[in-house]
Amino acid sequence: MSETRSVVITGASRGLGLASAKYLYHRGWRVVAAVRSVDKGMAALREATGAAEDDPRLLGVRLDLCDPESVAAAAVAIGELVGVPDAVVHNAGIAAAGAVEETPMELWQTMFATHLFGPVALTRDLLPGMREAGRGRIVLISSAGGVRGMPVIAAYSAAKGALERWGESLAGEVAPYGLGVTVLVTGVFDTEIITDDGTTTFRDFEGPYGQHHRTIDKRGRAAMRIAGPPEKFAVRLGRALDGKAPYTRRSVGFDAAALLASNRILPTKAMHQIVRVAMGLPGYKSMRPPPTRLGPTARASILLAKVLPAPAMQRIGLFLIKIRPPTPPPADSAAEIEETSKSPVRESDRGQEDSIHD
Repeated sequence: MSETRSVVITGASRGLGLASAKYLYHRGWRVVAAVRSVDKGMAALREATGAAEDDPRLLGVRLDLCDPESVAAAAVAIGELVGVPDAVVHNAGIAAAGAVEETPMELWQTMFATHLFGPVALTRDLLPGMREAGRGRIVLISSAGGVRGMPVIAAYSAAKGALERWGESLAGEVAPYGLGVTVLVTGVFDTEIITDDGTTTFRDFEGPYGQHHRTIDKRGRAAMRIAGPPEKFAVRLGRALDGKAPYTRRSVGFDAAALLASNRILPTKAMHQIVRVAMGLPGYKSMRPPPTRLGPTARASILLAKVLPAPAMQRIGLFLIKIRPPTPPPADSAAEIEETSKSPVRESDRGQEDSIHD
């Protein structure tokens, strides 16, 4: 009888993580759910799987990827529960929408802590045991935002892109020890993260990027109608865990497959335009403020400056200053000057002037 394999899944209390934990549990895996709230997460998993509270194949550990102490404690707890895990699935993630000007730096820090820094720290703590065992697979869940930088989700897109680059680097380091890395690029799936409740928004629909937000929001809601079931993703994850390649990058969903294929074939400039048109964004320079119109004299001066040398322009400028009549002061200012010159000086003011000069 083969030994039961163990898998650690972060963010296993909902969405793709929950569907994956359920699928792998029913496939005979020993599932360790790494979640922020163990009580809430395990209740959802037991309801989904039908497992008993004392089932040794469904275990939970607390994990807050934004808290280094929590990550370190989770690694220790995983070792105590299952020893060296056969697989680690970095699935936990958050979503946020807003233009770069609209999103605070705190969001960027949280985004990178959740999608990169936390996963890196947890993997570092688990790697020594996996390396000594000479086996294991690390799966990174990416998305379209990790393939191309997507407008109004820049923080999410940057973090997912960084996650993929880390996976590529890691694969080259651990392959000689028998470990493999898989990146799964997901399309749109019917989970909470694509809904209003699952996305933190910083979008200002009345601000300078309001037109962007309205168009993208409309098209995003249309795309939700073709979202795939999370169970489909779980099946593909199960296949990925059986993979033998030292590094592989696979799409999950027809939309993700189309994006990966296009990104490989088409030049960068073409992909930029495709993304812009698909999201309904305005064209280049289409929203610039209108240019300031110059008068004939200003245009002639600019033309001369392009043709004549600097010393000649300086002489022309001095000549124009000499022949140009002085500009008379405004009528109100002239009246004030005249009235001031005629007003008598009070003795108190004269005394104050004397004291100043003293």
